[in-house]
Amino acid sequence: MSGGLLVAGTTSDAGKSVVTAGICRWLVRRGVKVAPFKAQNMSLNSFVTREGAEIGRAQAMQAQAARVEPTALMNPVLLKPGGDRSSQVVLMGRPVGEMSARGYHGGRQEQLLSTVTDCLEQLRSTYDAVICEGAGSPAEINLRRTDIVNMGIARAARFPVVVVGDIDRGGVFASFFGTTALLAPEDQELIAGYLVNKFRGDVSLLEPGLDMLRDLTGRPTYGVLPFAHGLGIDEEDGLRVSLRGTVRESAVAPPHGEDILRVAVCAIPLMSNFTDVDALAAEPGVVVRFVDRAEELADADLVIVPGTRGTVKALAWLRERGLAEALRRRAAEGRPVLGICGGYQILGERIEDEVESRAGRVDALGLLPVRVRFDRGKTLARPSGEALGEPVEGYEIHHGVADVRGGEPFLTDGRGTPLDGCRSGAVWGTHWHGSLESDAFRRRFLAEVARLGGRRFVPAPDTCFAGLREEQLDRLGDLIEEHADTDALWRLIESGAPSGLPFIPPGAPAIPVKEAL
Repeated sequence: MSGGLLVAGTTSDAGKSVVTAGICRWLVRRGVKVAPFKAQNMSLNSFVTREGAEIGRAQAMQAQAARVEPTALMNPVLLKPGGDRSSQVVLMGRPVGEMSARGYHGGRQEQLLSTVTDCLEQLRSTYDAVICEGAGSPAEINLRRTDIVNMGIARAARFPVVVVGDIDRGGVFASFFGTTALLAPEDQELIAGYLVNKFRGDVSLLEPGLDMLRDLTGRPTYGVLPFAHGLGIDEEDGLRVSLRGTVRESAVAPPHGEDILRVAVCAIPLMSNFTDVDALAAEPGVVVRFVDRAEELADADLVIVPGTRGTVKALAWLRERGLAEALRRRAAEGRPVLGICGGYQILGERIEDEVESRAGRVDALGLLPVRVRFDRGKTLARPSGEALGEPVEGYEIHHGVADVRGGEPFLTDGRGTPLDGCRSGAVWGTHWHGSLESDAFRRRFLAEVARLGGRRFVPAPDTCFAGLREEQLDRLGDLIEEHADTDALWRLIESGAPSGLPFIPPGAPAIPVKEAL
């Protein structure tokens, strides 16, 4: 069996995904064969592996950090919210049904523990180290009995736990202490220490607090990671995206030509895979923003209707806010619009949905000659082809089956045979996520958008999105190498939590756990 570590957090968005990816990149750079793992992920940002399994994009990103091919073993349970109270359950990369939160935590989650531990065991038999990411906080005492992603998996595998706290939010010392003190003695035995994330300022001013935290808990802080701008990594939760924020915090490069291009992304409900537009935001001279009002489309050179887990709900939202009519005006004026996956379906003529919304037949926007029927089976694929004369790769995650009844082919096999999507005037649509990450196609597409809008925008000839991703992942590895106690982290991975860690009262009731791996 290999060694391992669980990266937990005091809260959601504390930085678990970033820290896990950074540890994976640090380890692989020192010659360790490492794999990421997250037993259960709740996210609308997902990815399709080579074997056709759907997993969270964060785990795909962490696999890239580890320089390994992502597989369903790395994220055996994926929950895709369809509303406030229900989610689609994806098990080992395949959807197995919709379930309410009460139904999931009421018994289904416990049944999945054996699947989760089997996956982890397989990874441990193949890799030198497995770096696990927790979810939310391990101190959700109302959910501890059914936990399979935080202390449940840590206790099953006997993995040490490092708790990450976001100091930029404030209250990090109370969060560290309170998280530990709300855990049962058996869980506290595995809490090895802490990692401060997003610190701004002079670390020496923080050190007295770290010393006091160690005196209070008997546990060290393994590092203080500085606030890093422009990391631009894949996020877990599309529901948290800022409507008017930029996609990334990195410095905006000047345009390669005389003009910039403005891209407006409709911030539709249950937005999925909003990472599709990251490649556009990486282009010098392209400004990407999320919008929720019709007037915000006025100065946009390109409007994108992204994917969603609620196509019919998103369509109604566009109508309620006047965005649907604004999109129709754009199309009539020959101004570019791109629909991706659910957005493509919204741009069609009609939708027949007895699966996702169960709304039956619904008139769509009628901007593309496409009729969509929702099928109970889900299309999961990693296709490749050609568009605008350039090679394109992507991935598909959808229940909708498109019947294209006109227009021009968009994505083809290179010999003119249509593969997916269509174009009608200045409106394009495709089910393929990730197509804009294909550099040559992205440049050609942006040049066409600029031509239609009369913009003197010239795509930069040397933007390599895959290369930018690698640079960002190396930055994560650098954060760990330069600001964490890597020798101490390696001892944890190799040998487990130190013995004799003190109990911090009051604790929580002991929870029976299945036999360790």
